[in-house]
Amino acid sequence: MTLDNILEEIQKAKSIVILTHENPDGDAIGSSLAMYGALRKMGKEADVIVPEMPKAYSFLPYAEVAKKESQVESYDLAISVDVATIPLLNGFASYFETAKVKIVIDHHATNTMFGDYNYVNPDAPACAQVLLNIFDYFGVEVDKEIGTCILTGIITDTGGFAYQSTTPETFEFAAELLKKGVNVSNIYKRVMNTKSRANFELRKRAMDRMEFIEDGKIAYTYLTQKDMEETNADADDHEGIVEEGRAIDGVEVSIFIRESKKGNYRVSLRSNDYLNVSDVCLVFGGGGHLHAAGCTMNVSLEQARDRIISQVRTYLK
Repeated sequence: MTLDNILEEIQKAKSIVILTHENPDGDAIGSSLAMYGALRKMGKEADVIVPEMPKAYSFLPYAEVAKKESQVESYDLAISVDVATIPLLNGFASYFETAKVKIVIDHHATNTMFGDYNYVNPDAPACAQVLLNIFDYFGVEVDKEIGTCILTGIITDTGGFAYQSTTPETFEFAAELLKKGVNVSNIYKRVMNTKSRANFELRKRAMDRMEFIEDGKIAYTYLTQKDMEETNADADDHEGIVEEGRAIDGVEVSIFIRESKKGNYRVSLRSNDYLNVSDVCLVFGGGGHLHAAGCTMNVSLEQARDRIISQVRTYLK
C-alpha cells in the first residue's frame, strides 16, 4: 500500500522538508504544521518552508518553526501537502525536485501525481482531513496541538462547514477533535470572522468595482498592487474577497483578479451550483475544485478579465 511506502520512507529519512503551495491558505498552513507535529511524534525533525506566513495563522501551534527558505542543498525526503501540481510550488519547487524521495499528499481532483508516492483523496474537503486518516494509519496520536492545525485546515477549506464538499466524516472528525480540547469557536473566530483593517479597506475597493455580467450570473472585481500598497496590506489581506461576489443572489460564478508583486495576475474563481471552475482554470494552467479554483495569468489585467469571462461563458447554462 502507498501508506506503507510513505511510512517506510519517513522512517528511513534523515532530513525531511515539508512544502505547500504559494499564497498558502488555512488548509495549506494547517496541513504543513500538522505534518510537522506528527513527524515530531514519530521521532523525526523537519523543515517547514513557507515563504510568506499569513498573519491570520500565526496563532497556530508550531507556526514559529516555519522558514522562508532553507540552506539544505538536498533533502532525503520532501513531503508536499495541499499542492495539485509542481508549478504551484513556484519558487521553492527546487526543494521538492532535488529530494531523493518525493511524497505528495493532497485532496485536489486535478492532482498530477508528481511524487514518487502519491496519496490523494479528492473526496476529502481539505488536505487536513486526509492527514487525519494518514496519522491514524501511522498510529500517531492527534493531540490538541496537531488537532488545532488540522481543524484550522478543515474549517477554512469548507468555509466553516458551509461548502458542499463537507462530508459526514468532517463533522465526526470535528467532534473528536473537540473532545481532545481543540477550541473550535476560537479557530472559527480567528480564521472566519476576524478581518484586518487592510482587508476591510480592500473589500470596500473591490465591492465598489464589482460588475455583473451575463444577466447577473457572473460577478467580477479586481485589485491592483497599488491598492495593496495604499492600504498597507499584507500578503493575505485579500483573503475572502472572492466570496463577496458568490454571496450575491443570482450569481453563479464570482471572479476576483489581483495583481501580484511580480506584475502578473492571480485569478480566483468561486461557483455556487453547477459550474466547474476547476475546468475553467485548467485551461490557463491552474486548477482546484468544482466550486473553488484559481490560476495565474501573465497578461494585462484587461486581457485576464476578458479571457476568464469568455471561458466562464462557455460553461454557463
